[in-house]
Amino acid sequence: MTHSAELIILATTKVGEKSLVLHTLSPDWGRRSFICSVSGASRTSFFLPLSILEAEITENPKSDLWRARAFCPAHSLNGLRENLYKNAITMFMSEVLYRTIKDGANEQGLYEWCRNSILTLDALESDFSNYHLRFVLELATVLGFSPSGQDLAPFAGERYQELKDLAALDFGRFMLYPLNGESRNEIAGILLKYLGYHTESSINIRSLSVLREIFR
Repeated sequence: MTHSAELIILATTKVGEKSLVLHTLSPDWGRRSFICSVSGASRTSFFLPLSILEAEITENPKSDLWRARAFCPAHSLNGLRENLYKNAITMFMSEVLYRTIKDGANEQGLYEWCRNSILTLDALESDFSNYHLRFVLELATVLGFSPSGQDLAPFAGERYQELKDLAALDFGRFMLYPLNGESRNEIAGILLKYLGYHTESSINIRSLSVLREIFR
């Protein structure tokens, strides 16, 4: 049986010379992996982190690893791909999702929220340095947690007042909240500890070091 599907790429794993396993989110299956055939760098460019693709999925009755093919970008995402800072945020977002969302998980509203988060970052023209912080707070909410100031307090240390303020702000004021590079980096680490605690995950985000460098 073959299905048409929209997929968000979280990560890829190379298998041999001509195959990739795609770790994805989708509306129908939530977090699920698919295998696909690739040929050349031009094809693998489809599978950058947080690409939103339309694809054909063929079920395999003998395996849970179904095959994906006939890829087509659902959105160009030029606003992400042409901006160094947004690219770094995209790496962070995809890695957080990959390490937090378990295989088979399909929380209600997760895919739609994730898709809207990607498109929002793609569209923003300025004032997005705090976007990855907002992303982690919203992800915690989508997963059923309550990241209020009180809930964040055990993790906050000296950043409690800033975290309390951020948790209470709407999107626009959150993006404009004044943070320097050091405080932003510390808050990102605190939010990841909070999320890891509540999801019982070890969230070691390698791309966080890239954000530290470019948002000093």
